[in-house]
Amino acid sequence: MRDTVIEMLGVNKWFGDFHVLKDIDLSVAEGERVVICGPSGSGKSTVVRCISRLETHQKGTIRVAGQTLGPGGGVGMVFQQFNLFPHLSVLDNLTLGPMKARRLPRAEAEALAHKYLARVRIPEQADKFPGQLSGGQQPRVAIARSLCMEPRVLLFDEPTSALDPEMISEVLDVMVELAEEGMTMIVVTHEMGFARKVADQMVFMDAGEIVETGSPEHFFDSPTSPRCRDFLSKILQH
Repeated sequence: MRDTVIEMLGVNKWFGDFHVLKDIDLSVAEGERVVICGPSGSGKSTVVRCISRLETHQKGTIRVAGQTLGPGGGVGMVFQQFNLFPHLSVLDNLTLGPMKARRLPRAEAEALAHKYLARVRIPEQADKFPGQLSGGQQPRVAIARSLCMEPRVLLFDEPTSALDPEMISEVLDVMVELAEEGMTMIVVTHEMGFARKVADQMVFMDAGEIVETGSPEHFFDSPTSPRCRDFLSKILQH
């Protein structure tokens, strides 16, 4: 029995009067890969932003590794726009978190940075600045930066949505490898080929609610919700 590393119980969130998350219950086990999909505005990104503490929820409980969410949280986040510091080199982008948050000495932080740049297949980019990177290299630097914090869970918020089609596979290949190595991952994405390949659990959201969950086989071949079937009929045509 694998340990539960993420647990959301009755989580609700409002932006002003807009009820963006409605009674979200979600459990993610160690080593599990969860893909969250659904139409725009369904609350997918808000779920991962609440887990990472970038947003605060007003009701319910979120636990990471059995602890009610507090500072640090044990999660790493890869953003849609990557959020690299443009004035810092790739190496400095990667060492900043470990040195500030984890109090690692520079030499140790740099060793970690070089290790994870090699892990995402761009070891030669350490001295460049984000503006000098290709579209497919920027998200891989963002993944390496998250890995440098050595999180228990990696969260991805549509990491390929801003990329040209030919760049997408560069990023998805790295994510597939991480999944195969047993990294616990929650991925918000419309990349259904990736979802079929790596997901243990599919989560379909609509209008702030989890409408359907299940294995990829169930989700793609025999979804029970009409809303889910309608979504898949549209997205799988592309």
